[in-house]
Amino acid sequence: MKFQGSQNYVATEDLMLAVNASATLRKPLLVKGEPGTGKTMLAEEVAEALNLPLLQWHIKSTTKAQQGLYEYDAVSRLRDSQLGDEKVKDIHNYILKGVLWQAFTADEPVALLIDEIDKADIEFPNDLLREIDRMEFYCYETRELIKAKHRPLVFITSNNEKELPDAFLRRCFFHYIKFPDAETMKKIVDVHFPGLKQELLSAAMKTFYDVRNLPGLKKKPSTSELLDWLKLLVAEDISLDVLQSQDNKVSVPPLVGALLKNEQDVTLFEKLVFMQRQNR
Repeated sequence: MKFQGSQNYVATEDLMLAVNASATLRKPLLVKGEPGTGKTMLAEEVAEALNLPLLQWHIKSTTKAQQGLYEYDAVSRLRDSQLGDEKVKDIHNYILKGVLWQAFTADEPVALLIDEIDKADIEFPNDLLREIDRMEFYCYETRELIKAKHRPLVFITSNNEKELPDAFLRRCFFHYIKFPDAETMKKIVDVHFPGLKQELLSAAMKTFYDVRNLPGLKKKPSTSELLDWLKLLVAEDISLDVLQSQDNKVSVPPLVGALLKNEQDVTLFEKLVFMQRQNR
């Protein structure tokens, strides 16, 4: 099975090569890139293209590695024993299977997404080293070894909020999703807005890259924010004249709140526009 892109996801040649390389090496694909560049969507689209069920584990700051394996509900077992419930005799009734357990014991190959691994505690990746490497773990409560029937296709995403341990990185195939150039971005937009007028798209793209290339921005607008902005432009029926600047100078675009997400960036952008007008 090789990933060759999909109708809903514009994958560059190097990204498709990375997906297929990780599958060949039987190692997780660690995907980094700016927020909004389609890291999570990649796993969804690869799973759909290869006809694999997708299991998703979205990591939070409070997530522990053990939760991905299993959790033992001792409180419920104690309560049931006090009530005289017969099911307390079988400890399996109180084992909550995590996504790794589900992926390992699935009867068919699956895709597994561990999303935003850098949100968790620094020890989180280290706690998963053995399980990801050997595709097995031991359940002490039931005294059984859980081994993968089929090695899942694993995707791990990171926004670079924390450095990942070297031992963990060694077990992954790494790919950084570069921000799309204008040509690739047009292909992405065409997937989401196939009927968009080329004049409007060209004007919107120029404005978007003008905003994005502004030095000093705290948060540069991403691909997903461009798509949101285009959706608003179409919904509000914004005319082409509003987007086009007569003298090729940067101007404040309509609905700029879809592109810039904090007051510092909006203020910086407005100052630039004001300075340009003063210099005319």
